Amino acid sequence: MNGNQRSITLRAATALVAAGTCGTLLLSLLTAPNAAARPTTTTTDEATGGPGKGVSGFRHPCAAAKTRCDGEIRVPLDWGDPASERITVVFAWLPGKDTSRPASGTVLANPGGPSPALPAVPSLAESLGPVLDRHNLLVVEPRGLGKSSPLLCPGLDLERPETVSACAAHLGPRSRFFTADQAVTDMDAVRDALGVPKVTFYGISYGTLFAQAYATHHPGTLSGVLLDSIVPTGEDGYVTKPIRFRADLLDVACDPSRACRRLPGDPSGLVSKLVRHLRAHPDPEVRLPSLSHLTNNVPLPMIGREGSAAVAAYLDGDPLPLRRLTRVIDGAPSQSLRAAELAGLLSYVCADTTFPFERAAPAEERRRRLDRYYDRERPFRPFTVTDLTGPAAGRPTLGMQDVCVDWPAPRVSPPVPPGAEYPRVPVLAMGGDFDSTTPAEATAVTRRFPGSTFSRVRFAGHSVTQGAQANECVHDAMRAFLADPAAFDGRPRCDESNYRALGSFPRTVAQVPPARDTALGAKERRVLAAAFATAADATAGRNPLGYPFWLPATREGLRGGELTFDDKAGAVRLRDVRFVGDLTVNGEVRLGTAATARLTVTDGDGGSHAVELAWKAFLAEDDTAVSGTFAGRAFTATIPAH
Repeated sequence: MNGNQRSITLRAATALVAAGTCGTLLLSLLTAPNAAARPTTTTTDEATGGPGKGVSGFRHPCAAAKTRCDGEIRVPLDWGDPASERITVVFAWLPGKDTSRPASGTVLANPGGPSPALPAVPSLAESLGPVLDRHNLLVVEPRGLGKSSPLLCPGLDLERPETVSACAAHLGPRSRFFTADQAVTDMDAVRDALGVPKVTFYGISYGTLFAQAYATHHPGTLSGVLLDSIVPTGEDGYVTKPIRFRADLLDVACDPSRACRRLPGDPSGLVSKLVRHLRAHPDPEVRLPSLSHLTNNVPLPMIGREGSAAVAAYLDGDPLPLRRLTRVIDGAPSQSLRAAELAGLLSYVCADTTFPFERAAPAEERRRRLDRYYDRERPFRPFTVTDLTGPAAGRPTLGMQDVCVDWPAPRVSPPVPPGAEYPRVPVLAMGGDFDSTTPAEATAVTRRFPGSTFSRVRFAGHSVTQGAQANECVHDAMRAFLADPAAFDGRPRCDESNYRALGSFPRTVAQVPPARDTALGAKERRVLAAAFATAADATAGRNPLGYPFWLPATREGLRGGELTFDDKAGAVRLRDVRFVGDLTVNGEVRLGTAATARLTVTDGDGGSHAVELAWKAFLAEDDTAVSGTFAGRAFTATIPAH
């Protein structure tokens, strides 16, 4: 992963916002950028006179900067009341690198969260790359977060309701104005203070909510919109993140795979069957919360590749594959939701979102209505609330809906004005198959912009344009659009899949489909296929599209032995590893442009074989072309999926 890890507290809170369904909180894989070089900082005590208006021709000193300039402006707490208290909003301004001519445009970017935006400036600049030769980059820290008049509540713990209500009392009624509708007018005030006529808004995750709000509040200053992983809004203008469990993501991962399609039933149906089985026959190594976390983590290639087959194997009497996967999930670092700065996140999410209770209802009534919703709608099916939280007394924390029960009724503040007309500007939206917002839901939001384009990124998760998971196709499309939104044409067809989901976990060599297209004997073809399956299983823990960063340097083989990951050398070492029960493999796999393996394979009859393999790893294909030597004899073969 690139950059430093965000604080684990903020990752946990962001996971609550993005997933909305977690009990024991899931680990977000977002990363924070490296710290920027010390920028020029300029400040001003000038206050803007109103939305879209400067003060007597005022221009912020950063407008004349030739390199990064960090500054601040003073804005009204309530944009509807110009006489209200003034607060400070900070920003970073990166002028286009080519200073020999005027910039072609300005990208106004927000990285989502809602969290501090300035720490993301280096990663945003890296992703934009050559776009910043001719374009400026503007990043405004949303009010209440980071350095922009931060909201802070010492002792705040999102899993302790009394601290949430105490935080609201501590902040008082002014916290009602730390919302998306106010924040986007701050952004427009910064744009105006810098003398920028129009911006292209680039929003990621929660940043897409800011983009929708900006587009409908300030359409005249917009030249284009790029949306990455849409946060949907409803007819009332508020966020409408569905409260649900996404077992269907296993179906998405399974569908392209010939082997997975041979499973006895669709994967989501198998999960439901397994939940019923585990209720009747609890397994301490596969707890129901662990199972829910596993399916929520399908965007991890290891989980998407193995999950469906592991569930099917468990129901068929082979618990080892699923137990191994749940150990990976249960090994995630514990997370705290206690931090003073989470007050800013609460002010946005609780005010910007529609929940299954009346906004003006008191906390006790909100809780009753939410509990009735859980009982009536069962949004986490096939799991129940008890499945996810256990039978212990106390209130569950299954998502921000539970946290916001104790946040006082906010003012009427829809991020998007109800019935607002979306501007006719170039719009490109991108979203992954495994995002918390489905491609169909993202398409519906995108269509509100006349003439817009939505591009589904196959097998991608949340935040497709940022981080190590952003592929070349996505980056090229993003940069081409931002470089000239008006000239952009076409619908990018980007695909991040680099595996096919498994359909089974063979227990013996005899159950492994034999290698094809080779002159080796019948038994040798099965031994070869089983040896390759062992090597492929070993490399799955280092999929370049992402793997659990907490995965240890050593891991058990499925049915015995030990794998050791040497990431510096790009090697995986196998010691007495058994992927199937009657074949033991020792040796080393090296990952690079092509994968190679030098193995010693011992079959169930005691026969020992020297096997060398070469293949292109991490391809989205059912069958794999492999070459090498078997007991000194050269071969080329096709290894079918299992």
